[in-house]
Amino acid sequence: MFTSSRVLAVLLAVLVSGGAVAAGRQPARAATDRVAAPVGAPTPAPAGLSLPAPTGRYPVGTTWLHLTDDDRPDPWRPERRRELMVSLWYPALPGSGPAAPYTTAAVSARIVAAEGLPVPPDLLTTVRTNARRDAPVRPTARGWPLVVLSPGFSLSRESLTGLAEDLASRGYLVAGVDHPYEARGVQFPDGRVADCLACDKWSDGTAAAVVEGRRADLSFVLDRLTGRRPAWPGARFLDRGRIALAGHSIGGASAVRTLGTDARVAAAADLDGTLFVPVGPIAKPVLLVGSQRPDDPSWVRDLAGLTGWKRWLTVTGSGHMSFTDRPVLGAQLGLDPGAIPADRQLLITREYLAAFLDRHLRGRPAPLLDGPAAAYPEVVFHTD
Repeated sequence: MFTSSRVLAVLLAVLVSGGAVAAGRQPARAATDRVAAPVGAPTPAPAGLSLPAPTGRYPVGTTWLHLTDDDRPDPWRPERRRELMVSLWYPALPGSGPAAPYTTAAVSARIVAAEGLPVPPDLLTTVRTNARRDAPVRPTARGWPLVVLSPGFSLSRESLTGLAEDLASRGYLVAGVDHPYEARGVQFPDGRVADCLACDKWSDGTAAAVVEGRRADLSFVLDRLTGRRPAWPGARFLDRGRIALAGHSIGGASAVRTLGTDARVAAAADLDGTLFVPVGPIAKPVLLVGSQRPDDPSWVRDLAGLTGWKRWLTVTGSGHMSFTDRPVLGAQLGLDPGAIPADRQLLITREYLAAFLDRHLRGRPAPLLDGPAAAYPEVVFHTD
């Protein structure tokens, strides 16, 4: 087994820098779905990698769902129905329970193999999370607001765990969606693994197809969580009138696209994602948070079409993967995170996304969104 911190740092360097280039529906679809027990993912080792503790006041629980849309063929494998894996994070009742796995051994192995590096294939199963597997949902009279997260291209849902756990600790129910055949690996409960069929087909045309496919995925997840017979018993504790979407890279582009087509969604946040499919006019709130690079031409193009509340922020010193877990994991293996300390990169994403959601799903004041803040000098407000 390779245990050299230098070799492992090389792996996480690839993980940190890799990744993406970035009217409502009635819930009437037929579907088969079920709560999914983790497959091939041992409880993380105490000496493994870890995510920063959430900042909110609630303990966090998590569970996995396997959803099948019996009415829609998979865009990458049309002979099959579209299947999704979803992680749910939520405010939980206090108590003990098994630590939740970060990802499965099979998914970890595919991420490692994709980079061709001689390192332990189960490296990412050692990540210690802050959520308890299948912990009871904390009841609430009004219901928890729902936030659905979509990861970047070639990434899977675990890449946003640090963000999801934090939102759950603040009183949000969070659904992280895997989009099969667009990630290095997505494992289903029966052990099957969907490899990345789209990864070798990247083009602007592929990107547009990904966005449209994810728009359908995200709306289907809403169908299965907010319909009359939800796929998860804990869905009775969500507030169907307070729903937002957020995503990294092409997941962010898909979130904004879905905001414009699904009346159930109140707001959307795009974390460094090029808008491959033009959006607008959209009168709902949109948050654009970009890494330090030249202005994204698609954001410039579509900004005027965002006619409701909007903010465009740039995080000075950040990179494309700064909005995911990868810098945090890399720093623990000795990798230089760049101009911003790794934990702070995650903190900035947590704070600004939470402020956006608090304002637009809860009606709370969010001074962070009103202008530059002394506590976060890295965050620059774009002016039209």
